[in-house]
Amino acid sequence: MNRLFGSKSTAPKPSLDDAISRIDSRVSTLDVQISKLNAELATYQSKMAKMRDGPAKNSVKTKALSILKRRKQYEQQRDQMMNQSWNMEQANMMTDNLKNVMTTVDALKTTNQTLKKQYGKINIDKIEQLQDEMADLLEIGNDINASLARAYDVPDDVDEAELDAELEALGAEAEMGWGESNMESDALPSFMQEEVPSFIDGGKEDARPLKEAAA
Repeated sequence: MNRLFGSKSTAPKPSLDDAISRIDSRVSTLDVQISKLNAELATYQSKMAKMRDGPAKNSVKTKALSILKRRKQYEQQRDQMMNQSWNMEQANMMTDNLKNVMTTVDALKTTNQTLKKQYGKINIDKIEQLQDEMADLLEIGNDINASLARAYDVPDDVDEAELDAELEALGAEAEMGWGESNMESDALPSFMQEEVPSFIDGGKEDARPLKEAAA
């Protein structure tokens, strides 16, 4: 029954890649045949170049013409198969491009659905409120920094002449203080300004400063 009506084949269907491979293999076989015919033609051409005109040369020429016809047939077949292979390669490339396009479209659809779900969870009003609050906080911080900067600023109305006068006055006061301290120290040595030690006869009641004794 299977022989009469046939049965469903379980063998995998040939793909374009399989067909291209078979054609390329056939083209390679034809190239080998054409190379052999070219070698035979070269041999006959070499013989005819050494022969004189006559029946023998005509016989060799007939054989060469026969080989030339066979070569042309092989070349035509090869060219046809190469064209078929080229067309199938283009079709295969278009198929791959379509598959890539479909894959890209599916990926875009999935991404679009995911983005819609994610954006649906975002509250624009809350984001704008947070931005406004951040702007207010930044403004407050700028005001605080400006206030601190003003506290440490030198008044703009102070000029170099006034500064020089202040420094000169401070220098004069320092010199006067140094002079007075020297005068006091030169008036009487410190050891003469102290009281008489307790071990001197008479006790503390009779003790007198050394400067009176010196007088």
